[in-house]
Amino acid sequence: MAGMIPQPFIDDLLGRINIVELISSRVRLKKSGGSFKACCPFHEEKTPSFNVIPDKQFYHCFGCGASGNAIVFLREYENLSFNEAVEELARSAGMEVPRDEVVKKQYDASQLLIDALEFAADYYEQQLHQHSLKEHAQQYLKKRGLTSEVIKTYKLGFAPTDKSNLAPLCSAERLKALVDTKIVFNDSSRPPFDLFRNRIMFPIRNTRGKTIGFGGRTLGNDKAKYINSPESPVFHKSHEVYGIYEAYKTNRQLEKLLVCEGYMDVVALAQYGITYGVATLGTATNQDNLNALLRHVNHLVFCFDGDAAGLKAAHKAMHNCLPLVQDGVQIQFLLLPEGEDPDTMIRKEGKQNFEKRINQARPLSSFFFDVHSEGLDLEIPEHKGLLKNRAEPEIELIASATIKAAIKDQLYALTRRSYKNSKYSNNSKFQKKGSFQPGNSSQKSENTGFYKKIVTQVSVKRKPDVSVCLALYFYPDKAQSFYEHIEGHNLEDQFPITLNFSRFIVTQSLTSNKELLISLATDSDNQNYFYTLFDEIEFIPLAEDALQEANDTLHKAAQNRRRDALVEKSHTQPLNNEEKEELRALSTWGEPTTQ
Repeated sequence: MAGMIPQPFIDDLLGRINIVELISSRVRLKKSGGSFKACCPFHEEKTPSFNVIPDKQFYHCFGCGASGNAIVFLREYENLSFNEAVEELARSAGMEVPRDEVVKKQYDASQLLIDALEFAADYYEQQLHQHSLKEHAQQYLKKRGLTSEVIKTYKLGFAPTDKSNLAPLCSAERLKALVDTKIVFNDSSRPPFDLFRNRIMFPIRNTRGKTIGFGGRTLGNDKAKYINSPESPVFHKSHEVYGIYEAYKTNRQLEKLLVCEGYMDVVALAQYGITYGVATLGTATNQDNLNALLRHVNHLVFCFDGDAAGLKAAHKAMHNCLPLVQDGVQIQFLLLPEGEDPDTMIRKEGKQNFEKRINQARPLSSFFFDVHSEGLDLEIPEHKGLLKNRAEPEIELIASATIKAAIKDQLYALTRRSYKNSKYSNNSKFQKKGSFQPGNSSQKSENTGFYKKIVTQVSVKRKPDVSVCLALYFYPDKAQSFYEHIEGHNLEDQFPITLNFSRFIVTQSLTSNKELLISLATDSDNQNYFYTLFDEIEFIPLAEDALQEANDTLHKAAQNRRRDALVEKSHTQPLNNEEKEELRALSTWGEPTTQ
């Protein structure tokens, strides 16, 4: 709709607005030479770096980079859409926004609905304090422990028990608007009647603070404890977030949102000082809800009740999050103790302890495996297979390549843990009686201090990936060069284990075999990830031989990758003489020459 407002009008509007007056009505400015300065309203700072330049009708913050004209400032500061910001500036300048006729009709119709809903919100709020049955509603709110301040902040109200409360107070035009929003029903067979009766009312407001719908909590024995406004031209449940206006109003810079299941949770949390709580509308968090939430922040903490329904909702939310997980997006899950919800929990333990829970919420990557390993014993090989079967299709849904790769690494670690020392291994009927045991005199062993090396002349062909890792075991200082070689020749698909092992060694700054062994011995996470690495190796070579084998393996893999690339290129375009010569050499590389 922004394009429906003519650009010449926007230019004229900006020419009439004094940006200094606009910003100074919201931020305290101090003149500094030819400009004005202030502490930036868009980030925390002690030294002013926010500059307003009157000549250019422009602002810029040297701290966070925020900059723009009057429209941009109003959008960012008041959380308005482009059209809303233009409307606000036009009103202050005494101008009328010209619109396309079709768009104007849609806008006017929407405005009528919002005005009617605002009227209803004011009415419900008034009834909470003036209706003859107000004690009934007030007693409920008092029982829930809400203060008058938080009731006012969230504009809670009371819908009386009468069948028709709103219609008698409305003009024909406003009644039609309420009927269009479906909070009043009207047909020729009976008088108008209200959707919400004998309920505590929770106005659902957009970021500008305009009421676009309602939630209502029964004060009686209705089968539906909570009901929401039906869908309307101005209210779409999956796109709206309860409490977002209040969150913005209290927090100039929102860093994260705590996503709860109910309206009362949001209000109770705010009363105790957690003012970034919001609630999605409906029974489950879908992708439209998530997109709506991620428009506001990149950090979401989902808080679910400690019951079966809460756990099911958490699973659903986790699944729907996966396609939206991008680099820079942080999603966590907080499951409360059984029988608790945010409302009851914060009253029991207070803000400080509850925020500790929030800070310790499970990251999506950890919660992912909590969900998919539920009911599995990962010491049983078949259960590892079940985990792999459950998790792999879900991992493919993740949008971020970085996070997807990291979770694949975690899955590999969980499914590759050793079965040898598990509680099932001692009774295994598949143990080989003839396998080597310490002290078996039929085989010579040499104690090197850190491992036992079987001294036998055997020829064993090891997997290329594992043979390179074996060289790293002896020579951890080679990790960086191996890592660069694999990445430089695009060999990641052939050497995934080496890549992980190299990354681990480089990250831990390990340069000797002894340092590597100590790290694996003293850190359980490292132990779990790497201690099965050489399980399939039947013969351990000398260190020098292992290094030579690794160098040859990596060199040959790089040669083969280059040869395959040239062959593939030759199928689509001619090779030059240099490439032909290179392909000829690569095709005969490693073959014996004829004298």
